[in-house]
Amino acid sequence: MKKTIKTIKILFIILVLIIIFVLVNKLLSPKYMENLVEGSMIAEYYDEEKNHEVIFIGDCEVYANFSPMVMYEQEGISSYVRGTSQQLVWQSYGILKETLKYETPKVVVFNVNSLRYSEPVSEAYNRLTLDKMKWSKEKVEMINASMTKDETFISYVFPILRYHSRFSELNKEDFEYMFKEKKNTFNGFLINKKVKPAGNLPTKKVLPDYNFSENCIKYLDKMTQICKDNNIKLVLIKAPSLYPYWYDEYNNQIIQYAEKNNLDFYNLKEVADLVGIDYEKDTYDGGLHLNLTGATKLSTYFSKILKENYDLKDYRKDESVNKIYQEKLKLYKQAIKD
Repeated sequence: MKKTIKTIKILFIILVLIIIFVLVNKLLSPKYMENLVEGSMIAEYYDEEKNHEVIFIGDCEVYANFSPMVMYEQEGISSYVRGTSQQLVWQSYGILKETLKYETPKVVVFNVNSLRYSEPVSEAYNRLTLDKMKWSKEKVEMINASMTKDETFISYVFPILRYHSRFSELNKEDFEYMFKEKKNTFNGFLINKKVKPAGNLPTKKVLPDYNFSENCIKYLDKMTQICKDNNIKLVLIKAPSLYPYWYDEYNNQIIQYAEKNNLDFYNLKEVADLVGIDYEKDTYDGGLHLNLTGATKLSTYFSKILKENYDLKDYRKDESVNKIYQEKLKLYKQAIKD
C-alpha cells in the first residue's frame, strides 16, 4: 500500500513538472500577434476553408503585394497567399507539399526572388516561417534544410531552449495570447498602408557569379515535378520592386527554365508602369515592397491574367463560398478604414 502511494506521488510530481514545462514553454515562445506579426501568418492557413484554386508561395514579395480579397472582388478568384518573410526556395517547396495535404489548387504561383539565396540567411527569418508551422514530415525537412550553423533541431521541438532568456522581456502580448490567437492577414495578405517614397538606392553591384545555385534549381525542379504530378499549373513570377536588384542575368535564367519546363513566367517588375505602380506613393519602404494602394493595383492586374489564362471558376456565383468571402470583404474594408 505504501509503495503504491509513493508511486502515485512520484507520478503526480512528474505530471506537475510536465504541465509546468509545457506552460513555461508556451509562455516564453514568441506570440507574433502584435509584434513581428509576419511570424503568425504561416499558421492562419490551417483554420481556413480549403477551397482555393490559386495558392501563392514565396517571400515577402507575395504577402505584401498580392491581395486575395481584391482578386476575389475583381474576378471571383479564390486564392491564398502562403508567403513568409525571406521564404527560401526549399521552404517554399515544403509549404507546397504541406498545402497539397489539404487541397489541390489549379494554379500555384511562385515568386522567384528567393532563388538568389543559395544558403540559409538567418535564424530570425527561419523562425518566422517555421515556429508556427504544424509538425509534419515537411516541417522536419524544412528545419533540417534551413538551420544555420548555430541552430539546433531540438530548439524547434522545445522552443524554451531557444527563448529561455525571454523571461525579462515578457510583456502583455505574451500573456494575452498565451492560449488564443488572432488573424493578422486576409488570406495571407498583410495590409500595410504606410507610404515611404523610393529614395536613393544602393549602388548596383557587379556580382562574381549570377548563376542560381544547384541547390536552388534542385528545389525548383522538385516544385515543377510535384505540380506536374498533381496536374497543377506552376506559374513563375517576379513581383515589382526596385531593390534588391533583379539582374538581367537572373531574369534570363528564369525565362530559359520556364521555356524548358513549359511554365509561364511573368516579370511583373517590367510592367510596373502598365500596372500603374507609382514608387512615390505605392510603396511602404522605399521601393522594396508595395503598400496597400500598390498591392491593390497589382492584384487587379494579375487577377485578370489568372482569369484569362487558367480556366478559374468565378466563386462569386457559388453561394456558399461567396458568403464566406463577403464576410471577409466586410472585415477587410473595415480594416482598411481603421
